[in-house]
Amino acid sequence: MAKEIMLGNKAVARGLYEAGVCFISSYPGTPSTEITEEAAKYDDIYCEWAPNEKVAMESAFGACLAGKRAFCAQKHVGLNVAADPLYTMSYTGVNAGFVVGVADDAGMHSSQNEQDSRHHAIAAKVPMLEPSDSQEALSFTKLAFELYEEFDTPVLLKMCTRVAHSQSIVETGERSVPEKPYEKNIPKYVMMPGNAIRRHPIVEERTKKLTAWAETAPVNRVEMGGTELGIITASTSYQYVKEVFGDSVSVLKLGMTNPLPEELIRDFAGRVDRLVVVEELDPIIENHVRALGLAVEGKDILPICGEFSQNLVAKALGKETGESRKLDDAIPGRPPVMCAGCPHRGLFHTLKRNKCTVLGDIGCYTLGAVAPLSSIEMTLCMGASIGAVHGFNKVRGAESEHKTVAVLGDSTFMHSGMTGLANVAYNQSNSTVIILDNSITGMTGHQQNPTTGYNIKGDPAGKIDLEALCRAMGFERVRVVDPYDLKACDQVLKEELAADAPSVIISRRPCALLKYVKHKAPLKVNRDKCVGCKACMQIGCPAISMVDGKARIDNTLCVGCGVCSQLCKFGALCDGGKEA
Repeated sequence: MAKEIMLGNKAVARGLYEAGVCFISSYPGTPSTEITEEAAKYDDIYCEWAPNEKVAMESAFGACLAGKRAFCAQKHVGLNVAADPLYTMSYTGVNAGFVVGVADDAGMHSSQNEQDSRHHAIAAKVPMLEPSDSQEALSFTKLAFELYEEFDTPVLLKMCTRVAHSQSIVETGERSVPEKPYEKNIPKYVMMPGNAIRRHPIVEERTKKLTAWAETAPVNRVEMGGTELGIITASTSYQYVKEVFGDSVSVLKLGMTNPLPEELIRDFAGRVDRLVVVEELDPIIENHVRALGLAVEGKDILPICGEFSQNLVAKALGKETGESRKLDDAIPGRPPVMCAGCPHRGLFHTLKRNKCTVLGDIGCYTLGAVAPLSSIEMTLCMGASIGAVHGFNKVRGAESEHKTVAVLGDSTFMHSGMTGLANVAYNQSNSTVIILDNSITGMTGHQQNPTTGYNIKGDPAGKIDLEALCRAMGFERVRVVDPYDLKACDQVLKEELAADAPSVIISRRPCALLKYVKHKAPLKVNRDKCVGCKACMQIGCPAISMVDGKARIDNTLCVGCGVCSQLCKFGALCDGGKEA
């Protein structure tokens, strides 16, 4: 046994290793990404990035069907994509053990909603474990596979941003690799109606057995302290409660949040004077407690929106926090911006200059919605931009066809844009789709995808040719443009919007932060030529500022992309290799 400080996500990966997992397929999504990245460091585990979460879950299910323990990870909105196989997998059970990692993002640090994944566990009728620190992240991962052995069920392991990205001490163990043979079993694994209807009662009976297990499970524990206040809590909220109250209150700490125990909760409620549920997002535990006929407080004193904190919990429950004095001066906001040299910047500037209606998608390019680019007018979910532009143009016709575009990244296109593009081709809307190909999955930290030619370990892999794919899907008009070349961008955009046919523009330039990208010298400002017109500020590059009425280039940020120099009518922005 050894001890190590680990991120929660790294601890999950270690738990997967010790549990004997042999196959992992995931799609990167903050805050879940590091689980698969850390697991890929173990040579004993086959790891891959799948095109999307549904494919990842189906691939992992196939591995466990074949007799090897398997895992897939995604963020909360990714579980929506994978819900289809998950809900039926609950009926089939799993041959060798299958755990599904899902990471919720209360506070929406990097997400488009705050959904609560516990609803998926309830609806799919599968058990869910919620660790509250890194040690539990490891041990609960291993426990999830033990639950499979006893109950023949997939298990959801729910992380959240704070547990996933916080560090604590973990005690590690050894790896053990159980294996099961594959056996043909048509009634169990072929979910046609006649078989599925016989599997449903098995699922319901399994839920009863899991509920009974939850009554005495060590993951659900009572920590008795003062009895004036009793708190039922789970996950990171448990940490906040303990930091605020210590042992001065009694706590029922739930490690399994589906199914929830009944007698354990009733017994705990009977031992305290006041009962409060502290849980982020929806009142899942609270509603369960109310259904038991118990008097309980929860969302009447705690918010249903946003991430909790120690101060928030303390204030809601009337505890003095000793909160430090606030600064008298307001701290200016620092909104996120595209990086200096971001290849998307020139393309968005072109869209804005042409007064296009831009339907956007999920990726770092979503920042095209904020000032000064202010281009994107809609962002919904992965791949939605293409479906949306198709419907938008179908109902508005010529009024919008020649000025409306969809934009999405190369990874997002592979994730769920292809079916939308097939719909445009099949149902023939006069729509222009722009694929922002920066040669990587940028927003989640530079993971490979099917268009890059490399796998999760950086080894050569199959590479999809976007131009050939789009043509094969029925597009005769497929154009490639360098977004650093504003004149070319403007010309191609105008031509494709003017055409009475579906078209695809591929804006191709690698992400400026990729290690292999070689940059030019930073630009220089000729202060004699600069008139302070601020034309260069229109693209919102963080390397450009105005000082004493003149443009200024930050040499530590500028990558010499030259986009700003193309906006200057006075030739004040010069190549870094030339005299200013």
